[in-house]
Amino acid sequence: MIAGLSSLTIGALSLTPAFDSGVTAYAVSTSNATNKVTAVAEDPDATIQILNGETEIENGSSATWAAGVNTLTVKVTKGSATKTYTVIVTKS
Repeated sequence: MIAGLSSLTIGALSLTPAFDSGVTAYAVSTSNATNKVTAVAEDPDATIQILNGETEIENGSSATWAAGVNTLTVKVTKGSATKTYTVIVTKS
C-alpha cells in the first residue's frame, strides 16, 4: 500500500513548489497568526500525524505560528510504510 498524501493545504497559502505527492519538502510565507492545515492521504486507511514543531495538531485544525521560521511535519503511515512531508512556514 501507499503511504503518501494526495493533497496538503495550509489555509489559502501557496506552497513552494506546488504540491506534488512525490515531493516532500515545501516552503511557505504568511503574515497570519494561524492557518488551517489539511492533509489527505492517498490511501483512506493510512494514518496522518501533523506536528507544528513539537506540538501535535489535529488534521483540519489550525496551527499557530511563532514569528520567524516554523517547521510543520506531516507523517503518513500505512502498515510498515511511512512518508514524511516537511513545510517550512515563515511568519513575518
